[in-house]
Amino acid sequence: MLFVRSSGEEWLSPFRGKENVRIIPAPFPHYSIREQLALPKLIVSSGCSLFYAPHFNVPLSCRVPFLCSVHDLILHHCPNQAPLFRRCAYRFLLRRAVLRALYVVTVSEATRADLARTYGAGIAAKVRVAYPGIDASFVRRDEGEVHALCQRYNLRRPFLLYVGNCKQHKNVPMLIQAFREASLRDTELVLVANGKECAAIAPCPGVRIEDAIAHEHLPSLYSAASGFVTATLLEGFGFPLLEAMACECPVLGTLCGSLPEVCGEHALLVETSVPALAGGMRRILTDPELRSPARLSAAHAHARSFHWDRTAATIASLFASALPSP
Repeated sequence: MLFVRSSGEEWLSPFRGKENVRIIPAPFPHYSIREQLALPKLIVSSGCSLFYAPHFNVPLSCRVPFLCSVHDLILHHCPNQAPLFRRCAYRFLLRRAVLRALYVVTVSEATRADLARTYGAGIAAKVRVAYPGIDASFVRRDEGEVHALCQRYNLRRPFLLYVGNCKQHKNVPMLIQAFREASLRDTELVLVANGKECAAIAPCPGVRIEDAIAHEHLPSLYSAASGFVTATLLEGFGFPLLEAMACECPVLGTLCGSLPEVCGEHALLVETSVPALAGGMRRILTDPELRSPARLSAAHAHARSFHWDRTAATIASLFASALPSP
């Protein structure tokens, strides 16, 4: 059974008409009082034996055994600009979900360890890591597609690329400061980001913010870039780094959160400081070893090893373990 905001959503097309799939509209705004009150009744009336929330916002009065996913604990460490009420509600809902769940699914060993530090070592026994997958569209594009993308968005090569948001934990001001210190002649830093935090970034020579690049153009964008860079302080997983690797784009990241685990030896990971990041930017642009076809091909193969079939198999095995015996 799939509980969805609207049964007309496009992603549901492959499931319509399947004998073993029921699509159940649950038109409740996320994180709302209505969701808290109405969704538990809908879950019970459906007759399901097990509920899985691919997030932590399980209704407080859920009376069906459940599993939930926790992707990261970023708001524990970097509340960004979240108001006090939202932070308290987040902590309360997350704690209750994690402690009551039969299993907690997370996306990296780093987040699993963070959960144990936050909620006690005893929780580790029911936390399972299910690495996400990288979409098959992320492969290196030919020069014709790359040229067309650069013309479409008026991008001048060479450029370093950042894809993400500008929230506190992304550490974008340090990234910009490192770019300035690196003194990279004729190279731009392109930030593909949007949101109110990005609007607060002061204009800087050589740095441009692109807030309207379509998702389907990202593979060509990674292929066009001379390198992908991030100064992040914390990541539960790190999709953009693997997407860049899949497109054979050299990657510079930090020794933070899940990045050493997820990227392995296929990215240049440095300390979170302006000098280290500036030096890293210079290296990924000039070091022949970091830009060699063999290294980029190995990084591509590593990124492609993260696929959704493996994710699904892990979660399906948890369903089988958690379902009551017939």
